[in-house]
Amino acid sequence: MNFRKITGFFSIAFFVVISAATAQPFANDIAAFKKADSISFPAKGQVLFVGSSSFTKWKDVQQYFPAYPIINRGFGGSSLPDVIRYAPDIIYPYHPKQVVIYCGENDFASSDTVTAEMVTGRFKTLFNMIRENLPGVPIAFVSIKPSPSREHLWTKMIASNKAIRKFLKKKKKAAYIDVYTKMFNADGTVMADIFIGDRLHMNAKGYAIWQKAIEPYLVK
Repeated sequence: MNFRKITGFFSIAFFVVISAATAQPFANDIAAFKKADSISFPAKGQVLFVGSSSFTKWKDVQQYFPAYPIINRGFGGSSLPDVIRYAPDIIYPYHPKQVVIYCGENDFASSDTVTAEMVTGRFKTLFNMIRENLPGVPIAFVSIKPSPSREHLWTKMIASNKAIRKFLKKKKKAAYIDVYTKMFNADGTVMADIFIGDRLHMNAKGYAIWQKAIEPYLVK
């Protein structure tokens, strides 16, 4: 192997390493959405669900809301900064009739230093971005849920839910959808049987609760 070939080899290797190191989180998920869009781009005027894994794993969400054409762009593990980063890719292009957001839970789980104020601020940033780029489109926020595996974070989640609810109450065409309180038994304990084994994600019984909470807020 001559010097030129050796130099070329290391240049390619260096490029691959740098590219991998600088790749944005969830780039593969966004690429998969774009590939699907390139094959069949969703029609305008649908209800867009966007956020983290509670939406990602709702594979049959359309069956829960048969009267509302839905685009599901949840990507598992995402936090609000991720949705903000990819808004030009997975929100704006669809020109949706409404945007429904579930995100914030992973923000708290990512670091003990993340506060309720920080998560609320991130949501406000996303809200304002959507309003600027999609004027007049209704926005709904699904409250952060009480996952049993994250009980140590509930206090922060409750504070953020409360602050976001207060923020949205002052906005036009905006809604706060409470699922948090609906996931508890009458005795104040969280419903354990609506979650799968990881005590984080929901089963069909959990999504049925969400369906009843969300549907009244969907725009026809």
